[in-house]
Amino acid sequence: MTTTATPTSTASPNERTRGAGLPRTYHVRTLGCQMNVHDSEHMAGLLEQAGYRRAEDIPEAAARATAAGDGGADVVIINTCSVRENAATRLFGNLGQLAAVKRERPGMQIAVAGCLAQQLGEGIVERAPWVDVVFGTHNIDVLPALLARSRHNREAAVEIEESLKVFPSTLPTRRESPYAAWVSIAVGCNNTCTFCIVPSLRGKQRDRRPGDILAEIQAVAAQGAIEVTLLGQNVNSYGVGFGERGAFAGLLRAAGSVEGIERVRFTSPHPAAFTDDVIDAMADTPTVMPSLHMPLQSGSDRILRAMRRSYRTTRFLSILERVRERMPQAAITTDLIVGFPGETEADFQATLDVVEQARFASAFTFEFSPRPGTPAAGMPDQVPTEVVKERYARLDDLVRRITQEENERQEGRIVEILVAEGEGRRDQATARISGRAADNRLVHAALPVGLAADDYAGGAPRPGDMLTVRVTHGAPHNLIADSARCGAGAGGARVDGAGLSAGDRIWLDGGPALFEVRRTRAGDAWERRRREAHTAPEPDAAPVAIGMPTVRVGA
Repeated sequence: MTTTATPTSTASPNERTRGAGLPRTYHVRTLGCQMNVHDSEHMAGLLEQAGYRRAEDIPEAAARATAAGDGGADVVIINTCSVRENAATRLFGNLGQLAAVKRERPGMQIAVAGCLAQQLGEGIVERAPWVDVVFGTHNIDVLPALLARSRHNREAAVEIEESLKVFPSTLPTRRESPYAAWVSIAVGCNNTCTFCIVPSLRGKQRDRRPGDILAEIQAVAAQGAIEVTLLGQNVNSYGVGFGERGAFAGLLRAAGSVEGIERVRFTSPHPAAFTDDVIDAMADTPTVMPSLHMPLQSGSDRILRAMRRSYRTTRFLSILERVRERMPQAAITTDLIVGFPGETEADFQATLDVVEQARFASAFTFEFSPRPGTPAAGMPDQVPTEVVKERYARLDDLVRRITQEENERQEGRIVEILVAEGEGRRDQATARISGRAADNRLVHAALPVGLAADDYAGGAPRPGDMLTVRVTHGAPHNLIADSARCGAGAGGARVDGAGLSAGDRIWLDGGPALFEVRRTRAGDAWERRRREAHTAPEPDAAPVAIGMPTVRVGA
């Protein structure tokens, strides 16, 4: 453990805010993967348990938000990611912007958490002495104490544990969504991929017991959630820690049978450990969704060996074939790295060939960036930047073409989407609402003429409700379902805004109007959350969603 105290701002706590009877507020900015998103939920839960409130829920705080991304809060936490090469540059750029805000906001504190904090530790305060708190991936639980210590001592508090002390899922949790929940099944990773820094920052894999996981799923279902996503760096290695082969397939079946849960997802598996019993569990359990994220990384077997990815393209493609045999509607996504050290044009062409054959629904593509501390960073034959960028552009073009072609194949399908909050950036302008279909494709659905998105009493679905619509257009990055406005004479012609981009037009087909709303417990939970957000809780009685709570009678 590293614990240091370094001089920082001597500003006193925000007496104006506290003197006005308002609580201290917080704002969490999350960078990186779903694991970071879930960690941020734990940070929020810890702060709310300690008496803080979200800045967004306090109008006086939200009104002073700036372009620096502070949210108007008294405490700003940046939960960092170190996967990309420019992560540190981005962090210190953000911290520089926040420094100016802090000078004008008495009592403001800045905390840095996550993988980059675990990696850099004291170096963050050395470069940005206005930072008050730094803590890593293994000791999220100390956040409130470190904030209090820094305020009391008027010094920066830096605390980095070398190994996990408290399993994050036992911590208080302020879930970002009342209708969909992340549930961690394991932390850490036992793989040794040469490009990845995660194992050194998150540690070896540690599995949770199945009973604990199911208890958490039951608890979030009782609170209103109808979708859960099981999280782990390598979910299908789950069970190694307690010596049970096939544990992940069994967990999928059990999670899918929890009363109230309608959708189960998981991320991320590893092709080397992906087995047929998992495919069977997905196909046989109606609540396990037909979506799969299967990271390929490279289509060249030679590069896969250099990456220490213990599978080859033949095995990878055979997994996809078996998944599609059992679940023809499954949408499969992937990760791809361009420009790994030693990658030749032939290696890159092999990647293009596999992508063409695999027909991914979408892909996350990355230019290789050497991470200090990984074997790949010191490998010879680093690919020139201009070559990497040219190859990346070609891969991106291929992925975009295939994604659009696969989306166009969805036209005419009837889908049920879980309506989400904040998924569609142009929903207000286009009179659409957004959500995810069972296969996890993003769907933008038009509202019936005259129905406003927030007219819940008039029939508009709330976030958390289910909406059945028909896909009328496959766009490059999403599906458009304007079936609410279809009817006699539509004939498949596009109407309204022919000169606009695809997402701004209204797309009709020859089918009848379809816009069926199913009200859910999750929509009820969203509505409760919205009401409570602007209601000050009684002292010591603020509602806090806990990672593994007991359900109060009458809650």
